[in-house]
Amino acid sequence: MTQPAFSAPPSLISQAFRNRSFVTGLAITLLIAAMAAISFFWTPYDVTRLVVGDRMLPPSATHLFGTDQFGRDVLSMIMVGSRNSIAVAFVAVGIGMGVGVPLGCWAAARGGIVDEVLMRFNDLVFAFPALLSAIMITAIFGPGAVNAIIAIGIFNIPVFARVARAGALAIWPREYILAARAAGKSKARITVEHIMPNIANLLLVQGTIQFALGILAEAGLSYLGLGVQPPMPSWGRMLFDAQTRMVVAPYLALFPGFAIVLTVLGLNLLGDGISDIIDPKLRRRR
Repeated sequence: MTQPAFSAPPSLISQAFRNRSFVTGLAITLLIAAMAAISFFWTPYDVTRLVVGDRMLPPSATHLFGTDQFGRDVLSMIMVGSRNSIAVAFVAVGIGMGVGVPLGCWAAARGGIVDEVLMRFNDLVFAFPALLSAIMITAIFGPGAVNAIIAIGIFNIPVFARVARAGALAIWPREYILAARAAGKSKARITVEHIMPNIANLLLVQGTIQFALGILAEAGLSYLGLGVQPPMPSWGRMLFDAQTRMVVAPYLALFPGFAIVLTVLGLNLLGDGISDIIDPKLRRRR
């Protein structure tokens, strides 16, 4: 008999909202997501408009977060930068999950030389730090949001491949899988119908972690000038521009830095909360 995939019992929602990590992480994540969504339709000021007369204004009622060296409103730049960071991280995680999960499941199903080759390739990729690999790729193909997405996505592939393989290997020896094989189901069908639904929880938790790392990687690439390019704002680029003005205008670094910290903190808390709710053992297995 097929073991059912995870299904939410009626008490799961109430359990979720009793979990402080989940509630806090969800609130922060929704706040950042709402700010990014609103920026598509409205920002206090046009982030591409340069107003020299308003340059380097401190936080005030007119400009809540102040203005930068070009007279641009910092709050508006942070709002637009949030959608850029989220978009890059989201697509990069999608690439990693879309390619890595099938590869990991395939390696677990086939075993032998296929499994060995894929895992050694994963080890090769992991030998290089994520940010260093992203810098190398963007340096070769040029700076820009698209290349940043590709660079971060490529590093995410072996991460999800390892997680999917580990989860699948734990499920393949179970009795309901053996029954499905005895019934004549192919390995591909077993993977789709039985393996994937039962490792979805593990992938969801890993996805939130990689999302947070994607935000950091995008900020790092933008800081180095290899990510989102001007005139579009980016949190990392804002930190780069602010580093020479820390004495006269510390708010230029404070607000984008706080946005990065808050976003990463929210995603990590959300991932921890989900792992505690779905399976308390996930925290110990990670």
